[in-house]
Amino acid sequence: MVDPHPQPDAPARPLRFILLYALAWAGAAAAYTPLLTILLPVQVAGLVGTQQGVGWLAQIALAGALAASGGNILFGYLSDITGNRRLWIAAGLVLSCLLLPLIGTANRLDHLIALIVVWQLALNMMLAPLAAWAGDRVPDGSKGLLGGLMAFAPGVGALSGAIVTQPGLAEQGERLGLVAVIVAACVLPILLLAPRHDGVIPPGEDKPADGNGAAPARHVVVRMWAARLAVQVAEATLFAYLLFWLRSLDGTVGENQTARLFSVILLVSAPLALAAGRWSDRAGRPLLPLAVAAGLSATGLLAMALAGSLTAAMLAYALFGLASAVFLALHSAQTLRVLPRPERRGRDLGLFNLTNTVPSLIMPWLAIALVPLFGYQALFLILAGLALVAALLLAGVSRKA
Repeated sequence: MVDPHPQPDAPARPLRFILLYALAWAGAAAAYTPLLTILLPVQVAGLVGTQQGVGWLAQIALAGALAASGGNILFGYLSDITGNRRLWIAAGLVLSCLLLPLIGTANRLDHLIALIVVWQLALNMMLAPLAAWAGDRVPDGSKGLLGGLMAFAPGVGALSGAIVTQPGLAEQGERLGLVAVIVAACVLPILLLAPRHDGVIPPGEDKPADGNGAAPARHVVVRMWAARLAVQVAEATLFAYLLFWLRSLDGTVGENQTARLFSVILLVSAPLALAAGRWSDRAGRPLLPLAVAAGLSATGLLAMALAGSLTAAMLAYALFGLASAVFLALHSAQTLRVLPRPERRGRDLGLFNLTNTVPSLIMPWLAIALVPLFGYQALFLILAGLALVAALLLAGVSRKA
């Protein structure tokens, strides 16, 4: 079991751990971003073409999301009961990095699905205890900083995609091997250099989520869960289909151009999230930046629905990408405030992680049902409505939390 009584120095020196953690979280993003946004769609399109590729991606996303959902809960819970986050992270790192190059060799749908399922299980063996480790070691008064630094992770993930798809750097089959090297370089430092103490910070050690010395109200937990689910449906859709959407506007758009767009947007979003996170720490308003970011995400999606040119589309996506990246990074850190049982933090984060994986179950069928009949415009209008719902949910509690 994880020791519920940490040593006195556990919350006193969080900065070193936070910096190592931010690097590891960036490595986690590098593990899946290049594959799921660029390399897998390109591999599928090369095998069956763009039209059939949409259906293939939907089936792969469904199987991968189911594996990720179950794996995250399972390995989070196992890290709770064994009391050793570090061991599970290391095992998941090794297995997921070994599996990445194998995915690039698959040339049949059933082989791709099987490899993605096993890889998702291995990846979540690393991700689940890594997420819980932040809750164990970072006090509430530093969670805004944590969230701001976590915002650099999507940008690093996208940048890794831009690097491995650079023309002439690596052949198609070698790109996922390069991804594995990047992931290992980012995650190994926290495994080797983080202090050995694995105790947890008990509830109430710092200012709790409602700011009044009481445990977070249940309705705050529910609203945060629902708001993230709404934004994640939109984010997951763009995550998988951005390349196809841009090519529907301009057939000359290439995978490296799309990877660079991801990189620029997400790297710019990181300092914005860091500033918002530090402000939320100082002001004691952890949920207000989340409500604002969700509202801006809705605005960006509406602009995407109305975009008639590649330039307008990229600008609209830039607004959505910036706002949603800030939202997701800060939300990940602030979620740690509202989980009531530190000794079951890994399991509870796995349940909360369903807001990340359930959208991958919803998104493919939304795309298949809407895009062929009504085009991307109808899809983006629905996603804008979901993001607006998220903003309203959080606005209702941001004055109290």
